[in-house]
Amino acid sequence: MSQNPLGSLADYSHFLAKLLNRPNIARSTITVWSASPYTGIAEGELFFTGGLRLRMREEIDFEDQLITSYGYEIYQAVEKLYWYDDFPHPNDPTLASTYPHHKHVPPNIKRNRIPAPGLSFDRPNLPQIIEEMEQLISRHQTGES
Repeated sequence: MSQNPLGSLADYSHFLAKLLNRPNIARSTITVWSASPYTGIAEGELFFTGGLRLRMREEIDFEDQLITSYGYEIYQAVEKLYWYDDFPHPNDPTLASTYPHHKHVPPNIKRNRIPAPGLSFDRPNLPQIIEEMEQLISRHQTGES
């Protein structure tokens, strides 16, 4: 596998298979397929222990080794807790530090956005998202908020 798993459909599929083999992930519907000779889509859901769920979609340019678009939504049962997206908000100076990457959080989740450090177009985002969700599970199990 190449150093950057965004380099081919096979590399990204292998990367996901290894990444998703975790005790806190109960099951996955994530699939990766080719949209053209040079692009692919990764889409589906991860179901975690404790009722957490990640719904995700990534569009990937394998030739340039880039995620060209993404969305990650985190749910507790049917309640949407927060989400990440890359829709640009150039007129919001509070998001400049991670532009265009940002996170929608309560209250007023649709309009309340904060920077999303660590998210990127040039490397996989799922390790960071999954780690964040595992921390939520851990805090919930220990009774923290």
